[in-house]
Amino acid sequence: MALRLLMLADTHVPKRARQMPQQVWDAVDSADVVVHAGDWVDVPLLDELERRCRRLIGVYGNNDGADLRARLPEIARAELEGVRFAVVHETGAATGREKRMDEAFPDTDVLVFGHSHIPWDTTTPAGMRLLNPGSPTDRRRQPACTYFTAVADDGELRDVRLERLPAR
Repeated sequence: MALRLLMLADTHVPKRARQMPQQVWDAVDSADVVVHAGDWVDVPLLDELERRCRRLIGVYGNNDGADLRARLPEIARAELEGVRFAVVHETGAATGREKRMDEAFPDTDVLVFGHSHIPWDTTTPAGMRLLNPGSPTDRRRQPACTYFTAVADDGELRDVRLERLPAR
């Protein structure tokens, strides 16, 4: 059975945005699984996502305090429809990332990460897909705030789309 995925990172609510954009909440409501790669900043967003999601897979980031770290792991792993996922906030510098992640996550098909606020979609030499959804609330030097949607089905990740939010 195909699973609709929503991938988020670096939401920084309420520091960078008072709330999540409605487009993101609509995506949350239609997703089977929401993946959040850290930097939540405040517990109420975690509470709201847990309340609204069918399934939430999340990790803490470098801007998340003790209250979030008590509830979230540094690394999360899940198998979704035969696709082996890992989620982590930081992967280090872009240079050499693919090789480092192959070594760090050898039994992973898809690694979702955050931290840079820069969307990233590459495949490592070993065939692992690396996905950074950017940020839906803090675009920094990017042209738009972003997140990913995708489908996990029968051992395959397909229909990966970088969704852009309208300028606010």
